[in-house]
Amino acid sequence: MAQAQSSTDRDIREMKFRDPQKAKALTRTLERLCQEIGREVSVMHVCGSHEQAIARFGLRSILPRSLNVIMGPGCPVCVTDEPEVDEAVVLAQEGVIIATYGDMIRVPGSSKSLANAQTEGADVRVVYSAVEAVNLARQTDRQVVFFASGFETTAVATAAVILADPPENFSVLSAHKYIPPAMEIVAEMPGSKVEGFLAAGNAAIITGWKIFERFVERHRLPVVIGGFEPLDILAALAKLLELIRDRDLRVVNAYPRCCTAEGNRPAQELLWKVFQTVGGQWRGIAHIPNSNIRLRDEYGWIDARKRFDIDLSQLWQGASPSLAHQCICGDIMAGIASPDDCQLFGKECTPENPIGACMVSNEGTCKIWFEYGGAHPAVSFASVTTSSGRS
Repeated sequence: MAQAQSSTDRDIREMKFRDPQKAKALTRTLERLCQEIGREVSVMHVCGSHEQAIARFGLRSILPRSLNVIMGPGCPVCVTDEPEVDEAVVLAQEGVIIATYGDMIRVPGSSKSLANAQTEGADVRVVYSAVEAVNLARQTDRQVVFFASGFETTAVATAAVILADPPENFSVLSAHKYIPPAMEIVAEMPGSKVEGFLAAGNAAIITGWKIFERFVERHRLPVVIGGFEPLDILAALAKLLELIRDRDLRVVNAYPRCCTAEGNRPAQELLWKVFQTVGGQWRGIAHIPNSNIRLRDEYGWIDARKRFDIDLSQLWQGASPSLAHQCICGDIMAGIASPDDCQLFGKECTPENPIGACMVSNEGTCKIWFEYGGAHPAVSFASVTTSSGRS
């Protein structure tokens, strides 16, 4: 049976990038929905880009006080586990050129980061794409390892270069992650108060929104796919509150200009031809089944873990104690703490001197809160929602 269309559904269909009047109307809708629910409501998003937009535009300052929007494990750099960083550090120390995205260089391992190794003479290069890493390998006779990070969206690009006949001196050290299993872990955490999820529109462009239907069935929590403009987020939150109010357990696509039910089938085929999911540790959170994206056995010839003998013991022996044990990035990424709960935040731990991974990446909650604040003071609608035409 067709679902009744609400004013929020019309807002989603007719969305503009920036529209002050629509922002005010959506804020009134959120207030009304929270009043109708009549209690505090906690929802979670799982994307660093959502957190950036929420903080940058001061959206929490215009949300109802009874609506708690939590950031979950939506930063791939932040959840890269220490041993994964250690593998890249060891390879760099052994003379291999490490090519990786900029955020990964300063992520702490068990005793040092790639930036530390670079200071000691290792050859670590920042690249902006997997293609750039391959081109680097074509320009040298030395071994080049692409330390690949990111969720399933970025992993598609890594798969593409692997299938495009890269040079023999090129290999991949995959730290790619897969978001849906992490949502499962958060939903199953004892005492979790999360009543619904705002899923990342960029990932759903690849996977399609139907992938979340089993999650909704298993955990009886609604999911709304959202975009990244301020109005996208407000409209998606309004739809999520409608579903919570009505106990309507389903997936809603609030990003229809980009997302479809089935997603990008060619990209999915590319991704899973090269990669498979395996269980693995997400930094500070848990061992999550089927959450790490790793190369299939038939691509072992380009897998750095199989091509090189990576001995991590050289890093672990005699490692000096640090403040890392006081870092609560895992709790922050799991949504059970905020940066303000960490005694290191903004003091010992800053973007210039990150103790934890959440302070390194531009998608990390701690760095975002350090730069923008977790909840801005009063912000005018005109300053954050200047009209810029129809999307």
